[in-house]
Amino acid sequence: MKKVLPLLSAFALLFAATGCTLLRVSVSEEVQPFTERVIAGKGRDKILLLDISGFISSSRESGSLLGGKKEPGLLAQVREQLDRARADHAVKAVVLRINSPGGGVTASDVLYHEIKKFKQETGIKVLAHIMDTGTSGAYYAALAADRITAQPTSVTGSIGVIMYSFDATGLLQKIGVRPTEISSGNRKGMGSPFRPLAPEERAIFQNLIDSLQGRFVNLVAEARKLPLDTVRKLADGRIYTSQEALTSGLIDGIGYVDDTIEQAKKLAGLDHASVVTYYRPGEYRSNVYSLNLVNIDMGAFMEPGTHFMYLWWP
Repeated sequence: MKKVLPLLSAFALLFAATGCTLLRVSVSEEVQPFTERVIAGKGRDKILLLDISGFISSSRESGSLLGGKKEPGLLAQVREQLDRARADHAVKAVVLRINSPGGGVTASDVLYHEIKKFKQETGIKVLAHIMDTGTSGAYYAALAADRITAQPTSVTGSIGVIMYSFDATGLLQKIGVRPTEISSGNRKGMGSPFRPLAPEERAIFQNLIDSLQGRFVNLVAEARKLPLDTVRKLADGRIYTSQEALTSGLIDGIGYVDDTIEQAKKLAGLDHASVVTYYRPGEYRSNVYSLNLVNIDMGAFMEPGTHFMYLWWP
């Protein structure tokens, strides 16, 4: 395949240069629908193991310019899997295997909404299990589950909002570049990397962040049945060990993936069940630990604009 791609690229450039429009070259692999695979257990009833892994974003994961797949973003992948489970009456419970530091505020909220909606429409129990990391937006999404568990060595918490922006004014001065801003109002360009942030603009951003933080705190208090004042003390952005999270009421238990799968069976009233995953052709999924990878694409930070994040990014 590596030898074929340069040849196809050369042919494409040749036809473009000669004005020929009869040839259409596509060197990207098509993204195939999810296929089901049994990875443990037996029986007609099923427990679905669904991964929430990496940076939470609605953006599509792109391949290289002349090859590779363009994968749907995490939100699209989770929705596709939930829709498949929704249509399969043999699926009796879902285990969300989480390994993520969080991500965008809106993407995290949409993920929470999709899980909550799935539960309400199907009556299927959903359990969340945190692997290495389940912080900030990933913990936000886990709040939609009926039960949250974590590995003995997991890191969770980081309840809070952070905004990233870049001030490039010092660099521009060094290279002799002076940007010009023409806008409809004196706050239109706030957050721009081409000028310092004014105190009034910082106050506006802080107000937005406080509002988003309030939503997060209220959600934790509601889902975990904790007093608001207690959650506010926990929500200073710090991370917690599994034991600290259990003691403070942020999670329900400590154990391993197999333990959570057994809990899912009990909640669904099952003695036996097949543990299944959905995979795309070419992916390796042979047991409950397969494909539990953290692929953090921070490309979102390179896009223009200011980004509000439910994210732990040390």
